[in-house]
Amino acid sequence: MAERFDLTDLRLFLHVAEASNITRGAVRTNMTLASASERIRDMEMNLGTPLLIRKRRGVELTPAGTALVHHARLVTQQLEHMRGELNDYAKGLRAQVHIRSNTMGIAAFLPARLARFFLTHPNIDVDLEEGTSRDIVRAVAAGKVEIGIVAEGLEAAGELETMPIGEYRFVLVVPLKHELARRRKIPFREVLDYELVGLRAETAWQTFLNEQATRSGKRLRLRVRLDGFDSICRVVENGIGLAIVPGPIAQRWTRKLRIIPLDEVWSLRHLTLCVREFASLSPHAQKLVKYLVASAKKRP
Repeated sequence: MAERFDLTDLRLFLHVAEASNITRGAVRTNMTLASASERIRDMEMNLGTPLLIRKRRGVELTPAGTALVHHARLVTQQLEHMRGELNDYAKGLRAQVHIRSNTMGIAAFLPARLARFFLTHPNIDVDLEEGTSRDIVRAVAAGKVEIGIVAEGLEAAGELETMPIGEYRFVLVVPLKHELARRRKIPFREVLDYELVGLRAETAWQTFLNEQATRSGKRLRLRVRLDGFDSICRVVENGIGLAIVPGPIAQRWTRKLRIIPLDEVWSLRHLTLCVREFASLSPHAQKLVKYLVASAKKRP
């Protein structure tokens, strides 16, 4: 028989266990003794094992009953937590803002700024996901995302409100003793002659690099794919390939890697925040937009 317990069953059993008495447990649950006894019998039948040892002066838990008390407490505590959190949302005490950003925004721009924003806005949660700049523009225009952070591709979305929030250069990082280490700059086409370390194929940045390689008439020779730029730099430090990473990330590795500017126009990446209409955003989303725009004048 299927085990079908509802919340009333669980609360009843907890009250009975705490009181060591079915009658007092029924009273605490605002239930008649007959109804409470029937519910507990049904629970035992569904489980196929006794939950209580009935005695003249009350009841004791069986091992199965003890296990049920443990899980019932977990379930009721989680439900109370859920109810409290949903209440906060309903009262406007807590809110969630949905942001979609390109790889560079997530890697080099948002982490430090969101950390500082959360310190002064503990009631605002952020749902952050990654996408390509073109897809982000479409999502914002369609109302699927409140805030977008993109590098380019805004030409097709003139109806969006846009705000510049920063710029970064992508650079080549190589081991200190690599043959390219003395170069002052290097074209991307020449970089493609070497084995590289990159991000996983589904990331927006890796997709962009693949497109640039195709335009150069070559392809990326990726030796290793990783989840983050710092991991990539660590691999390059150990002599496994070269990598193209955001300048702010590369600066963390100046003692272990040589940084070489890319001689390409597209290596300068302008970050732009876009929204469908600022005035129509939720108050919480407006606060976050204002903060990100204001913080763009400061160092990350």
